[in-house]
Amino acid sequence: MIQLTINGKAQHVDVAPDTPLLWVLRDSLQMTGTKYGCGQGLCGACTVHVDGEPVRACSTPVSDVVGRRITTIEAVDGERVGKVVQEAWRKLDVVQCGYCQSGQIMSAVALLTQNRKPSDADIDNAMAGNLCRCATYVRIRAAIHEAAKALA
Repeated sequence: MIQLTINGKAQHVDVAPDTPLLWVLRDSLQMTGTKYGCGQGLCGACTVHVDGEPVRACSTPVSDVVGRRITTIEAVDGERVGKVVQEAWRKLDVVQCGYCQSGQIMSAVALLTQNRKPSDADIDNAMAGNLCRCATYVRIRAAIHEAAKALA
């Protein structure tokens, strides 16, 4: 049995230590907000926070996150930055198909937690690992700037 702290709550899962965190979240705990995209950590759809840093859950073994704080999209709106980012996403109608957006939001929250006044280059750098097949990149960048203004 492996004990994890997810969204501030202790969770016990009976999985192999090399099981990807994504499958623990989705299959063992039915937390389906974190998406499977590529399975190789390249698209960012599976982004979660581990101790406040964005991490690709599909390529992170659950054994690597024992004793660390894991935050998923299901709880990010309980944090001020997360709530502001999600409000900006809605205000600017960022979402098209929506599949990648939980990962996009998690990366944006991590950026704005560390940098409240990001430049376009800062945003591009922080979001570079998040792919959007609908190409909403301009709206994503605008929403991050909107959230930064609201946080100022």
